Amino acid sequence: MIDLEMIGRRAKTAARALAKLSTEQKNAALHAIADGLLAQQQEILEANAADVADAEKAGTPPAIIDRMLLNPSRLATIAKDCRNVAALPDPVGEIFDQRELPSGLRLYKRRVPIGVIGAIYEARPNVTIDIASLCLKAGNAVILRGGSDIARSVAVTTRVIASALEQAGLPSFAVQSITDPDRELVRQLLRLDRYVDMIIPRGGASLHRFCVENATVPVIVGGMGVSHIYVEPSANFARAVPVIVNAKVQRPGACNALDTLLVHRDAAPVFLPMVAAALAQHGVEMRCDLEALAILTDAPGHESWNVKPASPTDFGCEFLALIVAIKIVGSIDEALDHIALYGGHSEAILTGDPVSAKRFTREVDATAVFVNASTRFNDGGQFGLGAEVAISTNRLHARGPMGLRELTTYTWIGEGDYLVRA
Repeated sequence: MIDLEMIGRRAKTAARALAKLSTEQKNAALHAIADGLLAQQQEILEANAADVADAEKAGTPPAIIDRMLLNPSRLATIAKDCRNVAALPDPVGEIFDQRELPSGLRLYKRRVPIGVIGAIYEARPNVTIDIASLCLKAGNAVILRGGSDIARSVAVTTRVIASALEQAGLPSFAVQSITDPDRELVRQLLRLDRYVDMIIPRGGASLHRFCVENATVPVIVGGMGVSHIYVEPSANFARAVPVIVNAKVQRPGACNALDTLLVHRDAAPVFLPMVAAALAQHGVEMRCDLEALAILTDAPGHESWNVKPASPTDFGCEFLALIVAIKIVGSIDEALDHIALYGGHSEAILTGDPVSAKRFTREVDATAVFVNASTRFNDGGQFGLGAEVAISTNRLHARGPMGLRELTTYTWIGEGDYLVRA
């Protein structure tokens, strides 16, 4: 039987120790973790292969299988990301917002760790290292609860981390995992506010709802949402097509992959057949509104394209697969209205008009907005943050990819010469 109280107490104690560490000590631990991942590669991959085999037998969708899968290349990338986090500037101890008040009090803010982070995630064994490495660099302890479908992967990886922490002279309890599949333990973790300072869920909408509805600990919501690209008549069509293919095809199971393509009516007759032909080469299913469907079913070569009528729910769907919804709009206003209704994650405009670009970036309410770039750039690594713990869609504390700075808070420091308040 897992004792969450004990796990919480150990994490809180570890967090106090981590907050005192030097940057060099934390970096040494991160390099030790990266070394351990590569040294224990066979054990990690064997555990992951068993998780994947069970998932395939259970009929898990291919997009989820892809998220679960570890291989030598991916594990090497994860180890490299861990070293990249070690190379990042340490935010802890940063002094900012300095001022001297009329009273003579010298006031400033010092950046400090949040404390203990609880991470709840599904089908993403790489998240174990992503979150652990960032939390450690930011001076936080972390309690991990991976999905039951990756239990073996998480258990082995956590053991590797604990061994590396001991090797580096850090408390092994700085990173702990809950391997019991009982969901009641998740509910208890969400209410462990005596020890846990923040919860980060990474998974589907049902997991996020469960966390928000059951938590007494503050919850960061994110990592899900419908992503759009809007194409204007002024766009360079030949250069726009590869951007759309990249956004949809590179990793369709990612949360920043393209879900809905919005095309201006004046661009549609020429542009839609161009992009449809390119998407079809990658096996993308295109679910179109009636206007887009009429254009595509009349285009040369359409017989080999997987084009279907869209249902009303398709335009609010995060597909996580090789499926894209396509809609014709009559203006940028209509595109903005559509994105306001369904979007909020990663949104992009392809245009040659700087006025439209400026308006799009000002009026779209999302974690990240791009001009003439793929939505796939909404990622901590691509932003230069190192690995990310999540892409937050919250408006408070953190928004967008959460890197090191977003895993800290601050303390006000006031210094005086035996000052007394008047």
